[in-house]
Amino acid sequence: MRRFTLAAPAALALATFLTAVPAQAYDRPTALGPENCTATACHFDVPPGTYDVRIVLGGDEPSSTAVTGETRRSLLPETAVPAGRRVARSFTVNVRTPEGEPTGADGAAGLDLALGGAAPALADIRVTPARHARQIFLVGDSTVCDQPGDPYSAWGQQLPQFLRKGISVANYADSGESTVTYLQNPQLWATVQPQIRRGDLVLIQLAHNDKTTDEATYRANLETLVDGVRAEGGRPVLVTPIVRRWFNSDGTLNNGIALLVNGLGVDHPAVTRSVAAAKGVPLIDLTAKTKTLVETLGVEASKALYLYNEKRDNTHTSVHGATVYAGLVRDELIAQHLVPEGKVRVG
Repeated sequence: MRRFTLAAPAALALATFLTAVPAQAYDRPTALGPENCTATACHFDVPPGTYDVRIVLGGDEPSSTAVTGETRRSLLPETAVPAGRRVARSFTVNVRTPEGEPTGADGAAGLDLALGGAAPALADIRVTPARHARQIFLVGDSTVCDQPGDPYSAWGQQLPQFLRKGISVANYADSGESTVTYLQNPQLWATVQPQIRRGDLVLIQLAHNDKTTDEATYRANLETLVDGVRAEGGRPVLVTPIVRRWFNSDGTLNNGIALLVNGLGVDHPAVTRSVAAAKGVPLIDLTAKTKTLVETLGVEASKALYLYNEKRDNTHTSVHGATVYAGLVRDELIAQHLVPEGKVRVG
């Protein structure tokens, strides 16, 4: 059973959910605080936008707290604090409607945070509009999106926990999308592109649903996305798709199902690599990295990365797998100097 303590001076928020401060309160100098919290959650009545959150963890007893927000996004990894100590952490969060998948339900208005972990303890919290924050936009499919329900998760949903204040993730990945449908649907690319600002990163991973897309069209669609990002002053990053957990008898993944080669013979990772080279775009070769990891773990241990045990699903990831794969993306963001090292949580 989880224990929760709300340390003084934040104890004023215990018994009932107090009315949230309205959005117009941002005209005042005071940040929104713990009066908007119950024992396990916080709700801030703010309009869509980007917000900095400073949270102080700890209490009289040993505690261990994780923070998720909006549609199950991991915003702060579980953080242990010794008894009697306080630890401050900060992150930046994107608030939008719909709050999860762009073609999904609107979700609740405002910013919602959930306090989890083995023994959550909130001492204080402050929410303010972010100034000069950079966005990392995500363009992708169900292996990237903010999955709405357990046991599903995706690497884009887990990526925010690895980022510090000043960078937020705006996850516009959507289940079932191909490069064709992502460009056609006005809720997707036509919604993302106008929001891109100079210096924003746009990570693009689309392949799993391009099952009937020929090579020329797939290549042209990736080029359209790259050019569209650059037209807004953003920085496109092409990401090859995560592998499917589909083993050969010799324990390798050297087959079209695992490595995303469609029925027309289009090798999606190879085309993505080719476009990245031709357009001078940074590449995160997630296919190669996830292939190495899954093969190293082997048939049995790799099941935990996916939803094999729960759903016999070798495509979609568990929370554990999504977190591991998000860590691979984090490592590449650092290695390729795509984000300042001081803005990324490691370890």
